[in-house]
Amino acid sequence: QVQLVESGGGSVQSGGSLRLSCVASAYTYNMGWFRQAPGKERAGVASIGGAGRISYAASVSGRFTISRDNAKNTMYLQMNSLKPEDTAIYYCAADSASYFRGSSSVPSFTYRGQGTQVTVSS
Repeated sequence: QVQLVESGGGSVQSGGSLRLSCVASAYTYNMGWFRQAPGKERAGVASIGGAGRISYAASVSGRFTISRDNAKNTMYLQMNSLKPEDTAIYYCAADSASYFRGSSSVPSFTYRGQGTQVTVSS
């Protein structure tokens, strides 16, 4: 069992930035972020493999940057140029598959954190 703890959510105005962090209790090859807005289904945001391969959802590509520090079992999501439609609960997720899994599959990862709220006002 892998425990994940997110931090860094909050409220910002449109165009602002936030940085999310996720600390894992153990290393897993795949880590990623997904989000869920009220009344909508979970949507993958970004994923990163142990060797550094990265995948982004089209809606955040060019604005969000995912990274990880394997020595610290920590993953980050730098979110710039935030839009009101980015408002959602953001979840950290991890999966121990030995092959890279893209951003669209993050909602199905084995482990997930408790989520952190991100609110972007216009």
